[in-house]
Amino acid sequence: MKVSEIKNKERVIDELMLFIRKVINEPEICDIAKQIARKHINEKDVDQLIADELSNTTNVKIAIEKSDADLLFLELLKDLVRDEKALY
Repeated sequence: MKVSEIKNKERVIDELMLFIRKVINEPEICDIAKQIARKHINEKDVDQLIADELSNTTNVKIAIEKSDADLLFLELLKDLVRDEKALY
């Protein structure tokens, strides 16, 4: 494994740790994020729509240039919403 790959994985882990801290300190972020994802799940630019609204309504900031950690979080959020829909 290249040094750059290791550094990137460390950066992703650090970003996810920071996000987890935010969620633990403000657990309402989870509910807000899921509501936003439900609202946009079937729209064309779902990732950008979720990122924009989440950034505007919480202290979770997702930049236009999404990091790997941002993309992982958005994918997880969409999976959670799809799983909810599958249960019904």
